[in-house]
Amino acid sequence: MSKKYLSVAFAYVGVIIGAGLASGQDLLQYFLSFGAKGLIGIAVLGILNVVFGVVALQLGSYYRSGHHDEVFERITHPALRRVIDVVLVFSGFAMGFVMLAGAGANLEQQFGLPAWAGSALCAVLVVLTAFLDFDRIMKVIGVFTPMIIVAITILTIYSLATPHPGIAELNAAATQVTPALPNLWLSTINYFALCVVNGIAMAFVLGGSVLRIGEARRAGRIGGTIIALVIGADALCLYLNVDRIWDVNVPALEIARSIHPAFAFVYTLIIFALIYNTVFSLFYSTARRFSGGQTTRMRIVLVGVVAVGYAASLMGFKKLIGGMYPIIGWLGVALLVVLAVGWLRERSAVLREENLRRKLIRVLVRKHADDLEYTDEHRAQARTLAQASVVDGAELRREADSIAEQIADTQDDAAAYAREALPVDEALVEQAIEADRANG
Repeated sequence: MSKKYLSVAFAYVGVIIGAGLASGQDLLQYFLSFGAKGLIGIAVLGILNVVFGVVALQLGSYYRSGHHDEVFERITHPALRRVIDVVLVFSGFAMGFVMLAGAGANLEQQFGLPAWAGSALCAVLVVLTAFLDFDRIMKVIGVFTPMIIVAITILTIYSLATPHPGIAELNAAATQVTPALPNLWLSTINYFALCVVNGIAMAFVLGGSVLRIGEARRAGRIGGTIIALVIGADALCLYLNVDRIWDVNVPALEIARSIHPAFAFVYTLIIFALIYNTVFSLFYSTARRFSGGQTTRMRIVLVGVVAVGYAASLMGFKKLIGGMYPIIGWLGVALLVVLAVGWLRERSAVLREENLRRKLIRVLVRKHADDLEYTDEHRAQARTLAQASVVDGAELRREADSIAEQIADTQDDAAAYAREALPVDEALVEQAIEADRANG
């Protein structure tokens, strides 16, 4: 098992943890406005995020998707797929300009910089990032994730270690926050759907970059668990300080200021970096959807999307979260139903494909291991397995061959690994051997 799943997991976390979560504003409106019982909703949200990460990344890997439409065209009716596409494009754009507004609010609260200038800086960075290749982009998306985990851990430890009011007083302060929705369970469902809308397009792309479905599943499990822990710690920290942060734009930054000015400075930069991560992920996946696979066209579309999004972001961060997020969340609920039905229908096929790719890699290890034979029969097995895949067989075989070579070079007992390959249907193997011989 390679370590690529770790970079995918951290990139996925970076997609989900954006402006609202790092700033604390969305958790305040969606959960903590209900007082201590809002933490129950946070726990449920964490579990749902683990499940979603596992499902979305596996489906992305299964179909080797380059954008979300490549998955939805396989699991939904064409008419419904068009509706989903419109929902995702609208939601991605709307959330993107909310995040741009968050970038401005963050720098304004800490440095006094005009909100429009902070949003403009983030927009420029998003455009510049589009000129990197995808592997570098994935590293950029994931690089700040460990930083926010450390920062929120510090905020939480500080909040637990310092005196704070009793639960009754905290609950009373929490009631001053205007809730995004009228009750906790609607808030939990709506916010989870919001996470899905926020993350699903990039999650499919991240999953599509992973050949081995087992690695995608592991990435989703690890990423989802990290998200759950970060959300839980962040919510607890905000609740313990709700009496003094309930009316500010960036509540978590206000807590950071009480620790030390230097820490507040660093936390401001981390929030800005996460906002940038999310804005880029949303606008990048939208631009890829309309690029037709052409990099130059994708960059042109991205510039246009960012420009329009920047103009919309000038309405203000706090107002946009309260107004736009619930609407996007309800659109996401419909998306959740489609995803759940598609996963239940494809689950057994995903498992078969996972085993097929595993067998293919094990057969191809023989080609590169010095102490193993790679015969005509093995070559035919590899060809048969590749042709039986749900994705392009030639491309799959090339990528599997590259992974097999890495295994042969780095694994101590490559022979034992290769021998675990199970035989495929003998008739299919014979046909493949004859076809190979006929083609020279």
